[in-house]
Amino acid sequence: MSLVEPFRTIDFKLLIILNQKISNSLFDLIMPVITNEDYWAIPILCLIVYLLFFGQKKGKIVLFLLIISLGINDYICASIIKPTIARLRPSHEFLEYINLLVPKGGKWSMPSNHASNMFVLATVISTFYSKAKAGIFLIAILVSFSRVYVGVHYPMDVIVGASIGTTIAIIIISLWSFLKVNQLKKSKDWILY
Repeated sequence: MSLVEPFRTIDFKLLIILNQKISNSLFDLIMPVITNEDYWAIPILCLIVYLLFFGQKKGKIVLFLLIISLGINDYICASIIKPTIARLRPSHEFLEYINLLVPKGGKWSMPSNHASNMFVLATVISTFYSKAKAGIFLIAILVSFSRVYVGVHYPMDVIVGASIGTTIAIIIISLWSFLKVNQLKKSKDWILY
């Protein structure tokens, strides 16, 4: 038995609990909506408009950091980590054991890009807008949970995705903070908001 086999077994058991044991008609109705990125187009557009036109200088900085963080995060997760780990989604591997509520999705499962991207978004926004912290992290957790509930990811996929997204956001914010301190030392106030 390989070293990772006990973790795979626990992950599969958690998937069954979250996908089948707590299954109910309300979640069956709302989780496919929460997980569907098409429904996020209008809220994301509203966020962009707010940051760009009403968020003043801070909003523009946050939007810039979001674009950089999300671009790096999405590329690393989708183009490097997923094909390297090459873990099949439960919807491709164990379709007969799960309650699949959405299309099967792409082939690879680890990490969840939805979870990773949502935690980038939550980390960056909550750093600059602390009042939004509870709400934005609740949304990130709901989206991550929905990926398991609808049957397209294992729990560990969303945990790893959330960890990667948070880490990348923290790195980009830290680089921004370093630049800010550097510019302030040079008496450059363009960086203030």
